[in-house]
Amino acid sequence: MKKKSILIMSILTFSILSCTNDSESDLIVAPEVEVITYNNYVKNVINSNCLFCHTSPPQNGAPMQLTTYEDVKNAVLNRGLLDRISRPQGATGMMPLGGTRLPQTTIDAIVKWQADGLLE
Repeated sequence: MKKKSILIMSILTFSILSCTNDSESDLIVAPEVEVITYNNYVKNVINSNCLFCHTSPPQNGAPMQLTTYEDVKNAVLNRGLLDRISRPQGATGMMPLGGTRLPQTTIDAIVKWQADGLLE
């Protein structure tokens, strides 16, 4: 019985500790694409890295949801999304909050999406 308890505790501890994104390699990054659109790139990045807080309704003190194209477009144009994801690791206001900064290639792709007209 004692061995079974230790095994269960070990599995639970591993499960809890493995559910964080402590490094850049833990983040889910959308594959490279030629033309960046919300549907073929940005949506996957947002869903994988932002919806823990920016869901509908927003959780954990997030000020807005990022669940639709219009939400994300508005956040880029009016809410400083690009600034927040571009801040250095650990800087005040860096997103994802309390997590690891998105890879620079992902940030660059979202900047390109904005420069190219925020294609849906």
